[in-house]
Amino acid sequence: MKMKLLFPLILIAFMIACSPATKIEKSWYDPSVDPASIKPFTKVLVVAGVADESSKRIAEDKLVAAMKSGVGVQAYSYLLPSDTNDRQLDAKLKKDGFDGILLMRLKNVDKSVSYVEGTGYGGWYGYRYSSPGYYTEDKTYLIETNVYSLEPNKLLWTSTTSTLNPSKFGTTMDAIIAVNKAELQSKGFLPK
Repeated sequence: MKMKLLFPLILIAFMIACSPATKIEKSWYDPSVDPASIKPFTKVLVVAGVADESSKRIAEDKLVAAMKSGVGVQAYSYLLPSDTNDRQLDAKLKKDGFDGILLMRLKNVDKSVSYVEGTGYGGWYGYRYSSPGYYTEDKTYLIETNVYSLEPNKLLWTSTTSTLNPSKFGTTMDAIIAVNKAELQSKGFLPK
């Protein structure tokens, strides 16, 4: 009977321990903007500043999927290689009915090294069982997310999230989206 109750708890603890630890390190929003007075965006260009084209598409698709249907447009399907002039791009976005931009990019990867102590315990007849200590390298990925309004042309909100030792890009994106969404909801930029 106790095993039936213990197994789900162990399984949940294992799943939490194996998931990447993603959290918001810092965030900022324009203090001159009252979140309650902001009308929801109707069309947002979603840009993932990722060098790898496959990862860029995955990130932009996940961000668009997290938005209200029809609001987000992936940059990979909208922008042309010739869209390099900021003024012309601004005019193009406004002409095509965009009122916001969501830009996500990798800001930095912090590496740290830590030492994990070895273990040892006594055995029969004086034998000692032990495992040696070892060094491990941790990587913390810092992702910056910015929300811009095209009218007026200004930055409304920004955050930097950190993720420790991510293992899967898709899962990490889901975690980043979840913490940013929760932050935007708590500030009143998104409905709960």
